[in-house]
Amino acid sequence: MNKLKKRWGIDSNWQIFLIIIVFAITGTSSAYVGKSILAALNLTHERLGDYLYWLSYAVVISVVYQFLLVFFGWLFGQFRFFWNFEKRMLKHIGFKRFFKE
Repeated sequence: MNKLKKRWGIDSNWQIFLIIIVFAITGTSSAYVGKSILAALNLTHERLGDYLYWLSYAVVISVVYQFLLVFFGWLFGQFRFFWNFEKRMLKHIGFKRFFKE
């Protein structure tokens, strides 16, 4: 547990618990919100076909997940951890120029 705390730069087991809860809530919520967004845009299996529907779903969930992760992190008092996590993730996928070192 201490190795994880050191790697994440956190102080207590309580913070680990909150971070795990935020990841769980964010994953579930992003799936639900993503499905709702596709339904609101009338993008269904019948209209797009399976391949294009699931591709659209994955793209929508990926974007929604990023926003919800920071939001739920803020809600649970772990904004700094999740904002830093988000910046690292965005740098890895090619948005490095938007963040100062």
